[in-house]
Amino acid sequence: MSLRSAKLKPLCAALLMALSAPVLSAAAEDADQAESTTLPDGDLDKHVLDKVEVNASTASYNTEATTIGKTATAVKDLPQTVNIVNRELLEAQGATSFADALRNVPGITIGGAEGGQIGNNINLRGFTARTDVYIDGFRDRGQYYRDTFDLESIEVLKGPSSMLFGRGSTGGVINQVSKQAQLRDFGEAATTLGSDGRWRVSADLNHPFSDDSAGRVNVFAQDIQTTRDIMTNRDGGIAPTLRFGIGSPTEITLSALLQRNHAMPDYGLPPLNGKPAPVDYDNFYGLTDDRTNQTVRMFGARIEHRFSDDLLFKNQLQYDDYKTDALETAPNNLVTTSGVPIDRTKGNYTTAPLDQILVQLASHDRVIHDTAIDNQTDLIDKFATGAWTHTLVAGLELGHDTYRNQASTRSGLPLVSLPDPAYAPEGPGVNTAVANLANGSADTTALYANDTVRFNDEWQAVAGLRRDRYAATLDNTISAPLHAQQTVWFTSKRAGLIWQPDYAQSYYASYGTSFNPSLEALTVTNNTQALPPESNRSYEIGGKWDLLDDKLDLTAALFDVEKTNARTQVSTSEYALSGNIRVRGGEIGVAGHISDAWQVYAGYTHLNARIVKASDGTQGNVPANTPSDSTSIWNSYRISKEWEVGGGATYLSQRYAANNNLVSAPGYTRWDAMVAWHQPNYDLRLNFLNIGDKKYIDALIPSDGGRSIPGIGRTLLATLDYKF
Repeated sequence: MSLRSAKLKPLCAALLMALSAPVLSAAAEDADQAESTTLPDGDLDKHVLDKVEVNASTASYNTEATTIGKTATAVKDLPQTVNIVNRELLEAQGATSFADALRNVPGITIGGAEGGQIGNNINLRGFTARTDVYIDGFRDRGQYYRDTFDLESIEVLKGPSSMLFGRGSTGGVINQVSKQAQLRDFGEAATTLGSDGRWRVSADLNHPFSDDSAGRVNVFAQDIQTTRDIMTNRDGGIAPTLRFGIGSPTEITLSALLQRNHAMPDYGLPPLNGKPAPVDYDNFYGLTDDRTNQTVRMFGARIEHRFSDDLLFKNQLQYDDYKTDALETAPNNLVTTSGVPIDRTKGNYTTAPLDQILVQLASHDRVIHDTAIDNQTDLIDKFATGAWTHTLVAGLELGHDTYRNQASTRSGLPLVSLPDPAYAPEGPGVNTAVANLANGSADTTALYANDTVRFNDEWQAVAGLRRDRYAATLDNTISAPLHAQQTVWFTSKRAGLIWQPDYAQSYYASYGTSFNPSLEALTVTNNTQALPPESNRSYEIGGKWDLLDDKLDLTAALFDVEKTNARTQVSTSEYALSGNIRVRGGEIGVAGHISDAWQVYAGYTHLNARIVKASDGTQGNVPANTPSDSTSIWNSYRISKEWEVGGGATYLSQRYAANNNLVSAPGYTRWDAMVAWHQPNYDLRLNFLNIGDKKYIDALIPSDGGRSIPGIGRTLLATLDYKF
């Protein structure tokens, strides 16, 4: 695999040079002082936990350990790229939404709500990750806008990972790590006031009940006004957690997440001449009484029993219930004032003056109810066979999902001016009709095993298999197919080899697979329901380095991800698994302290993505919402014990709204900044978002010809964070 075709944008090159200077200097210093510090296998868990505690106390942006592989593991012992956005970074940036947190991870792009989908829609390494979001290892399949108020970190494991997680995970998975109760008293309350009338309050309270039990509760409420006209989100939630038997052989954890969202839906700007319409980016195309109301209820129970230092049993049960009531209006067809329609299937190309173009509004109304119950049982055993030591994870997963989507349509919606749309509630003459009702359900049964074998102080290997049975049904009252049923069996594989010449260096090569059934999301395109699942495979090589006495982490990787049998339309009524989508690329990342005062979190990803083979006219195109280059960088510097300043940038190159490549959004760079005043019991922080007031497209929606959602304009946030 070659990356010679990569053409770095000037900003990317500048950022990489800025990153490489301190890193190379640190590497040279480490080379002079390097000693082999490889730990005995039996000390791994202790080291992992110690590193987590050190990071928490020093407020560093790097995190040394993760549980994304189903057991506590040092990041350098995973033969895949892992990006971790921790609490320290989130607080420094004032990032409270799931989408804002993920802007720190290059290779991820944000998609808007479309069709039957609402909430956070993510692309990862060129492939949709809509159903690949997890919370504490459980699939979080609900369609809602996630908040970070109860999260300790967000972990992104890149590359196909169905061996660990089952169906999906073509580009990788995103795991939300919840805050856990601890055996010490502490509390935190924060208030944020911002421009455009926005506000937010949150609290984090922890209390031990005894020597081995504790409770913790996180709450938040907010009203997010933005620079976009009419846009507002009113959200609130509570997340309690109870832990019993902390430090004893048997530990029990009970948790819940209750959240309520009331959002104004934003379907952005319609396309014009293959680009986002050249209008005021604050424009809103909808009705002022639109709404997206969402209710989220999650309940979890986990028991862990340690038979010995080497044998651990875990059983986790999770029940999720998601409800969405959406009355949403979006820009649809364009027409001139003289009544001439503009063809959106060809990018809405026209020579008509802007002030002579009207936008037909259309409804996207539905009431969605999703439920999921999932149980995971794991046995983790550490043992030796001769000189080789093993960490074996074997488990069983059982799950049941349901999906209900009652759609409705409104006729008689108005035409509005493209450059100057009127803002009004629904008026007379609008009629509502009941549309399709979709009911779906799915059952998952899976057995899996993964063995990490350490041959000696330098070499270890990872190998795993998972066998999934996924049985799904879908019934429609109007839309085709009226009935679909599919049972899929699939074996997922994982293999990796890791070489660690000393504790500060780790080099790896890995291989992984994943699969995507037609009914993966309990929705289906007609005539694809009888097709076998799409299959994906990935090769990755990379290195991970601990520099400056573990204060700074450097990572680099090259990868090749290929969907070898993509679904493609071969005629008006026929689909086949004869397509091919390939994404080749590379990325680098750095996180942690360059000096005691200066720390950084940054990364760059290049994606060479192509639809290699397709029968629907898209062959040779770039997959939707996949920029060739993406960069994020955040620095903070302690001027003194009390004062801290920070800032950074996010860059995305051009990307397309859909696989047909008819509508594109230009690349952009957004700059943010921060200044903070730290006191023993409180922090006062000012965050300046988009300080240059850059006009940019934040998210893309392929439907209705390809709509574009503008990002926020210049925004100021003032946060008082009191700790007790």
